[in-house]
Amino acid sequence: MGRGTRARIECRLTESTDDILTRPLGVKEAKVLERPLGRFGRLVAPLRRPKIAAGAILGALLAACGLVLALGDPQGGEPRVEVAITMREPPARPAPVPVATSEPHGAVVVNAGGSQQRSAEEIETASGVTVVRPPGSGPSEAVVIRVPPASAPRLAAAPDPRISEQGRHGTMPKLGEGRVRALDVYARAEEPGTGPRIAILVTGLGVGQAATAGATVRLPPAVSLAFLPYGAEADRSAARARDAGHEVFLQLPMEPFDYPDSDPGPQTLLTALKGLENADRLAWSLARISGYVGVANFMGAKMMADPAFEPVLREIGARGLGFLNDGTGPKPALTNKNRTPVARAELVLDAVPRADAIDAALAQAEARARATGFALVSANGAALSVDRIARWARDLDSRGIRLVPASVALRGSLEKRVSTAN
Repeated sequence: MGRGTRARIECRLTESTDDILTRPLGVKEAKVLERPLGRFGRLVAPLRRPKIAAGAILGALLAACGLVLALGDPQGGEPRVEVAITMREPPARPAPVPVATSEPHGAVVVNAGGSQQRSAEEIETASGVTVVRPPGSGPSEAVVIRVPPASAPRLAAAPDPRISEQGRHGTMPKLGEGRVRALDVYARAEEPGTGPRIAILVTGLGVGQAATAGATVRLPPAVSLAFLPYGAEADRSAARARDAGHEVFLQLPMEPFDYPDSDPGPQTLLTALKGLENADRLAWSLARISGYVGVANFMGAKMMADPAFEPVLREIGARGLGFLNDGTGPKPALTNKNRTPVARAELVLDAVPRADAIDAALAQAEARARATGFALVSANGAALSVDRIARWARDLDSRGIRLVPASVALRGSLEKRVSTAN
């Protein structure tokens, strides 16, 4: 092989393998012609270089930020418009026309915008009128109150200065001159009549405003109401109840057997405390509301069964008050040496909190009243209990039963007083 041939072979082996294999034999390598760039291409050609492109993007961002700061448009150019709004007074609504229906004893049921005495549905049912409404609608939320007749008993104003004194925690009742007692001054008078009598004490009021207002307005005025000392509006709620004709009791928090698992709350009277400590806690509770005829227990089964309760009971009597046991605990063995007026409920109406059980307990109370002439019962202020008592009390007159205030069980001489606690 000659020297010239060897040179040509070495030259071909130095070329790219792809070029050797893909180019036809005997065809010389063609030069790649670049496409001529237009005006726009020449302008953007430098941007193909990475450093120049990054600098351009950064410059654009800085320019945008500068525009926002200069123009001061926080909404980014969104369209907006300012409109002046003129406030106009709503048109006056005509005053509602009272709708009245007759009730026994000269009472009137009026749609007057207060709390319910009877619901609109109950009144429609009692009237026998068929009301046609659009599908899915029901009776209106009309509020119905009972307007008492002019002859209804009126409670004395409270606090009465004759039987009040200022203590460390506020105004408390005291025994007045001539042994004038709060038990007599603040009590609701028993309306005249004959036949079996039932007294009902509804407890646990003063903390829940809805439940308190419901019991105050829906229950007959002869039903007595007991208020806890804890509610911020307890005194005002008790005053409203008295304005509605209910006599009121103060509930005293006392130690139950399972304390502290069951805790009545602050200022609870405890068997482990010294006499002076319980006396101060008693004074705190006595100053929470005014116009009450006596004290009822709040829990307290252990306290009432302990000798520590004797000085408490003595102080209650010395202040012209009575003590009413709501019957939720066992009957305590009290010596009651100072003969404080004491009574105990014979039956707890809502011991089983079901409508049928409450109705059965009310029927049992009627049977006891017919057998003995008088029955003292209690219930808590839950909506279900209030509703069943209100329904039961509607036609008591036709059954020959009279509702009387709970203080009937405490007032009068010890011999004449009707009480299972004596």
